[in-house]
Amino acid sequence: MPIIKICIVEDDALILKSLQQVLNNAEGYSVTGTFFSAEAALENLKEHHPDVLLLDIDLPGISGIEAIPKLKKLQPELNIVMLTVHEESDLVFSALRQGAVGYLVKGSNSKYLLQGISEVFEGGAPMSPSIARQVIASFKPTKGSVLSERELEVLQKLSNGTNNKQIAQDLFVSTNTIKAHIKNIYKKLHVNSRAEAVSKAIKRGWI
Repeated sequence: MPIIKICIVEDDALILKSLQQVLNNAEGYSVTGTFFSAEAALENLKEHHPDVLLLDIDLPGISGIEAIPKLKKLQPELNIVMLTVHEESDLVFSALRQGAVGYLVKGSNSKYLLQGISEVFEGGAPMSPSIARQVIASFKPTKGSVLSERELEVLQKLSNGTNNKQIAQDLFVSTNTIKAHIKNIYKKLHVNSRAEAVSKAIKRGWI
């Protein structure tokens, strides 16, 4: 079995030391470089040329997510696995969109960590079970949250900054009807303002 070369970007010294011990004590894994910031990793990555990079999100300076495309530019074939306490779906998808190939939650059993790194090295995309459930859920239509065509139309106009009166005129309905649509949109999206509704719709790719 080839030795998997790993670099770690983590600003918590205790967590970093623990990760190093787990990985260096396991057969077939070797930590070749550690960094306390994304900037340090960007400066020194080339000399280590790891197979897998474990990357934290919360870092001093550039965040882990912001660093992903910069790191991939330096080493396009690099397998980046996010290792973080965050399980919010927005952060998960941001990281995956930027080019991360895996997402593991800190504190996971060391066996899962080793399995995840091996999986990535072999071309897989490891995710902690809780993260995988979120990703699967995002592909399922959720009851009560899918907007009607007319509601999407109203939301699209809201995103352009159009006021209720103008929307009503554009759609040949009363302003009260538009207000009712907006109320339903808020209810279905669990939001309290136009900005929140528009932001959520953009993230979900509806508008």
